[in-house]
Amino acid sequence: MLSSGAAVVCIASLGTTVISSTLSGASASSKTQVVLAERPTTRPNFIFPYFSASYFTIANLYELDYLLFRPLYWVGGPASVTLNERLSIGKTPAFSHDNRTVEISLKGYKWSNGSKVDAEDVLFWMNIWKAKPTGYGAWFPGGLSMPTSVKAVRITNPTTLTITLDRSFNPHWLLYNQLSQITPLPLTWTKTSSSAKAGSAGCATAAFGTADAACVAVYDYLSKQAGYNPVNPKTTGVSALSTYATNPLWKVVDGPWTLTSFGATSNVVFEPNAAYSGPNKPRVKKYIEEPFTSGSAEYNALVAGDVDIGDLPTTEITSPAAKAATPGSPLKIGANNPRLSTYSLAPFYLWGVRYYPYNFKSNGDTGEAGRLFLQLYIRQALQHLVNQTLYVSRIYQGYAYPDYGPVPTLPKNPDASKAELVNPYPYSPGAAEHLLSSHGWKVIPGGTDVCEKPGSAAGDCGAGIKKGAKLAITLAYFAGTSALKTMMTAEKASWSLAGIHVSLTSGSVDDVFGQVTPCPKGCSWEVNGPIGWVYSPDPTGEENFASGASSNYGLFTTQRSNALIRATNLSNVNLTQYENYLEKSLPVLWQPEPVTLYEVRKGLKGAIPTDPLNSVTPATYYWS
Repeated sequence: MLSSGAAVVCIASLGTTVISSTLSGASASSKTQVVLAERPTTRPNFIFPYFSASYFTIANLYELDYLLFRPLYWVGGPASVTLNERLSIGKTPAFSHDNRTVEISLKGYKWSNGSKVDAEDVLFWMNIWKAKPTGYGAWFPGGLSMPTSVKAVRITNPTTLTITLDRSFNPHWLLYNQLSQITPLPLTWTKTSSSAKAGSAGCATAAFGTADAACVAVYDYLSKQAGYNPVNPKTTGVSALSTYATNPLWKVVDGPWTLTSFGATSNVVFEPNAAYSGPNKPRVKKYIEEPFTSGSAEYNALVAGDVDIGDLPTTEITSPAAKAATPGSPLKIGANNPRLSTYSLAPFYLWGVRYYPYNFKSNGDTGEAGRLFLQLYIRQALQHLVNQTLYVSRIYQGYAYPDYGPVPTLPKNPDASKAELVNPYPYSPGAAEHLLSSHGWKVIPGGTDVCEKPGSAAGDCGAGIKKGAKLAITLAYFAGTSALKTMMTAEKASWSLAGIHVSLTSGSVDDVFGQVTPCPKGCSWEVNGPIGWVYSPDPTGEENFASGASSNYGLFTTQRSNALIRATNLSNVNLTQYENYLEKSLPVLWQPEPVTLYEVRKGLKGAIPTDPLNSVTPATYYWS
């Protein structure tokens, strides 16, 4: 997430039962705190703001780290996906005429230990980035991603540094998609053990790129303290979560909040950082994020008045959208649930897209799965059987909109091409059957198709697919929301109409998303998700669709897509060719984008969401 995107799970929360209750929650009787209901099973789980791909989520960025550790550049604001200079630690960067150097000046924020946020704190991040680029979820290969493209970083005074690049870049892309990744890190973290003296590792003060070994050791230590072992990720556990509020490392913050309580299953509790030197100082004494295991539990908490902000479950919508959203056209809301009369309903569009990644290197089904996904006609058949319009109206009751490609169409914006407003693969069982039968498959509606013509010639099943191979795949999805379960059941039945046998499994976010990692040598997951990708803000695709990118989970790759992505990074071209190509080439299985239905307690000001990037700024919340 962040710039240009982050993997997230933002399915509208669901419930199935109603428990009537009086307003008796703690927040109902106290106006000194605000309680946010976390989306079911999607709570923060990583505090070190240098995220690997598996921790690169909205929950970790906006619901934890950005409250404690401010990014160099904050992007987004009310109805805006542009630079928010007021909330940024750095002043607007100054680019040279040839766009090969950029000067960054800091505003003079302070850490909670009294030291200034200075140029060395930025260099600290840059040195870790240089030493461990693949450890960051937004990194992508090919030489354009920072730090690969950085030749030198020079500190000119305590609050100013200059970054020299190896070529000219599109300055808009460089700011929004690269510089906005940087989070200054406190010098007290420059150590390799809890007993070591702060600053002893030498990573922060070394000239750029001259202390890679020391910086890898620092990165490993900090990651392990946050609960992730880069050397052996399989040993990662949740035991570190209970130390987040007490570990001295995480007590040094420059954001408006400090963490006072955190556990694997307990509330996340923030209190104001008394030393915070930036704008938007907190106006309440506590900000609490409460976890829920299901949408129904969250809804019951809303009915009881135990939380101040939460999601309205799709199953508890009593008045469907007066007008359903379509690509590029916003919805009109219906009436709020009468049981929630003390709340205001606030539909919210995220600046993102939603999809299931295919694992093109999957060795599932004895290696057949990956070979199946490599065939465009099979991906086309699968997409032809996703009835997005029906799911939007019946399952989400109009509070979602179809998603056909990689650029968001809502909020309405100039980046979405005309082609992305129209489904290139409209719902059609007949079209899906024809694609399969014309490529050598014996189509068995309600059963499992069988390859009868192996080979790679026109009309054959495709390279590597054996005679007798079955068109059977496994799809794993996040449990916890009944709407998603209903949609997956509907899609499974739809795929079966053309003889595509899909086995569904479900689990927690950690279980399902934990498997979704790029595996060039092959691994067993086949189709997992859904992934909700929020851009911040440029939807240029290098982080999730470029060959070898950390968040290109399924390893989609074509020379054409790489060339189109590269053009958007280096020159000021529009996204039309890139997005139209990705829309039709189906690197992923596109899915409807739910509209988040926030419920905000009446009397709580500043909490109605307006930022398409889903930035959470509880320091602006206050009670009237």
